[in-house]
Amino acid sequence: MEQIELMIDRLSNELINQQKSDGSWRFCFESGIMTDAYMLLLIKILGKKADVIEHMLINRIFSRQNTKGTWNSFPDEKGGNPSATVEACIALLYSNKLNDRRLEKAKKYLSESNQIDQANPLTRTILAIFGHYPWNHLTKLPIEFFLLPTWGPIHFFDFVGYARTHLAPIMLIQDRKFIISLPKHRQVAKWLPKSSTHKKFSQRIKEKIYPFIPHQYLSENVHQRASNWGEKFLLGRIEPDGTLYNYMSSTFLMIIALLALGYPKNHPVIEKAYIGLLSNYFCTLPNGGHVQEANSTVWDTGLTLHALLEAGVNPQHPTIQKGKSYLLLRQHTKFGDWALLHKSVMPGGWGFSDHNTINPDVDDTTVALRVLTSSFEEKQIQKSWNKAVIWLLSMQNRDGGWPAFEKDTGKPWQSFLPDLGSKVWGDPSMADLTGRTLEFLGNYTTYSQQQYVVNKGKNWLIQNQCDDGSWFGRWGVTYIYGTWAALTGLAAIGVKKDHPTIQKGIKWLCSIQQNDGGWGESCYSDQKMKYQKLSFSTPVQTAWALDALISFHDAPTVEINAGIRRLLQLLEQRGEEWKYPVGSGLAGEFYVYYHSYPFVWPLITLSRYYKKYKE
Repeated sequence: MEQIELMIDRLSNELINQQKSDGSWRFCFESGIMTDAYMLLLIKILGKKADVIEHMLINRIFSRQNTKGTWNSFPDEKGGNPSATVEACIALLYSNKLNDRRLEKAKKYLSESNQIDQANPLTRTILAIFGHYPWNHLTKLPIEFFLLPTWGPIHFFDFVGYARTHLAPIMLIQDRKFIISLPKHRQVAKWLPKSSTHKKFSQRIKEKIYPFIPHQYLSENVHQRASNWGEKFLLGRIEPDGTLYNYMSSTFLMIIALLALGYPKNHPVIEKAYIGLLSNYFCTLPNGGHVQEANSTVWDTGLTLHALLEAGVNPQHPTIQKGKSYLLLRQHTKFGDWALLHKSVMPGGWGFSDHNTINPDVDDTTVALRVLTSSFEEKQIQKSWNKAVIWLLSMQNRDGGWPAFEKDTGKPWQSFLPDLGSKVWGDPSMADLTGRTLEFLGNYTTYSQQQYVVNKGKNWLIQNQCDDGSWFGRWGVTYIYGTWAALTGLAAIGVKKDHPTIQKGIKWLCSIQQNDGGWGESCYSDQKMKYQKLSFSTPVQTAWALDALISFHDAPTVEINAGIRRLLQLLEQRGEEWKYPVGSGLAGEFYVYYHSYPFVWPLITLSRYYKKYKE
């Protein structure tokens, strides 16, 4: 126990010392090279002078190149990733690297096996914007789709918010077949292999979606009205920092869409967006500069405070008080798109990023609520807490589970869209969101007052357990993540260890424990839709698995003690296992190394182990 105590103190002190003056924690939300490539291209599009930033971004992109000369979306991905490699190459080629020998292997890779056409739809859209891919090879949703009424069988708001804010600018750009011709366009075009398959947009989309667009909508007047609607949609969702919905990639696309609509490069909206990206999303890393897809400040602040409170830091400690003040200032007061179909509910949730005011989510709301519960006796906190809980309960889907952002999106018709599926276009119930919401309701509220809500959530989890005993997690990697959230949620609402669902979940977790005592799962899992073993254990996934097991065992088991020993070793060593991406955004394409996670999740688990078993 002494070693555990020492590690709890060490991690707690490290976190306390990293708090910023405004009470927040600002860790890097580190992903692949996509956003770095987009930033390099944006600098060229807008004609900006940013030599130092460009140099740092180029350094990081090259540092992520693998030994085969290509780029991956996660460390153990075999071969190369077509999208990551295309994005890296086009950004570097337009950044005066046409003759750089480091790109020779990548050129050969892209020329083989039709890799350009294997890239994801967004990457191919970027190529089309720069004139390197035919627009008519891409799936197209007509902009008249914007105007379909929300009471109809299909409409634009069937897409979840983060999908809408990427789709809307793409639809506007594609409608005009807009092409940006940068200097060196001919040389870059000669370097890049040509698309060899003629991918006209899907006949299924014509058959399944076009019939819902009334014939009169396809007139010239309506077309212009749809374009105006799309422009207004974008401008109405710009956050105070100038970005679109606080996402780098959607902001990049918005800027291009505005240029397609005739905005000058120096328009105030474009200038503010560019400055917002550089000032709020750029972070300096040992291998160069990185533009984050989003900043995770609210999420990291809530998680860190929660971890410190679990570790026994007094709620009156100045660190906790400053952090709570920061969180209270970030509680939402505005109605966002989440309210369009749920007008009776008042705002009260929290979002992921520092400047987020209109896109709250369930995870950030529950983590903020856990922190505020420690000071519930304060009247201001009671008021904020009650508003947030009402909002949280209102977000439960009809099927009983919880989404991340918006209630009851994710419709069957979205399966006709290419490549990505309803888990991206919509926001269906997920085990990670449902489990953590139940964990909050069970451990931090008198949940008997919401027994019907809790029972629906419990039943959803039981019904959506995989045959092997695991659960799929959407926003982390993957089955360890989902199983941890589901088991800790079910434990919090009183489901007993001898319940068959719990027995299956525990058995599955123990069955995948590594020989070294830890747990490790590959990013391949969410592509294969089945657990894929990682060749090593990670501190975060080990902490998740242990937390789930601890929640059901009154005394430490052999598996728990072996896991704790390995977790302590990993926390001492801080090797490459520390950096493995365990956050997930888009299967096969976008994974996240949260710089906060190797601190907060092990701290939470060690603290719970210590409190439960110290006697």
